[in-house]
Amino acid sequence: MSTMIDYRLYLVTNAFDYHEDVFLQVVEEAIKAGVTLVQYRDKTATSRDAYALALKLKAITDRYAVPLIIDDRVDLALAVDAAGVHIGDDELPVDVVRKLIGSNKILGVSAKTIDRAKEAYQQGADYLGVGAIFPTTTKDSSLVTKETLRTITSKVPIPIVAIGGIHLDNMDELKDTGIAGISVVSEIMLADSVPDRVRQLRANLTEILEVN
Repeated sequence: MSTMIDYRLYLVTNAFDYHEDVFLQVVEEAIKAGVTLVQYRDKTATSRDAYALALKLKAITDRYAVPLIIDDRVDLALAVDAAGVHIGDDELPVDVVRKLIGSNKILGVSAKTIDRAKEAYQQGADYLGVGAIFPTTTKDSSLVTKETLRTITSKVPIPIVAIGGIHLDNMDELKDTGIAGISVVSEIMLADSVPDRVRQLRANLTEILEVN
């Protein structure tokens, strides 16, 4: 499954203060400009509201053949038939989630250590989100050194996505780390021009990922 997915530019959504229509427009603009994967994340929405918005997001991602990943909520991922789910340390065990979603859906797992990365891989993860690499205000998270990131990419044979505080002005530091892509939130969601920012990120990624 993981070899068929393009992890280069992974957008994790955050509603911020957007009206729903604007939120959906931002996501669609990002996809049209070159985002390769989208994760729906909302820690506060009710199940009903999250389901309704996830369906609207999936209609957009399906239109452009971009996989939709649901953060944490296995039930929601199954309910909307999303491409997969992403879980953290405080969710269900990785092997349990794999059994619940089956073998055909993408399973992403957050990892901060080589032990967690190896365990997640052995239990069925398709890719790992490793970070936070840089300080971030979007999500409370301790930092992962680039040395740890390099160790994980060299020891775990599935795609590794760097996450946390990644912006245009610091992403060059991810050269030679072996990553398959980057995950961003505010860098795209709060950009003055979403298409321009996505194109700039893609241009930088071409150079960064070529040296791996």
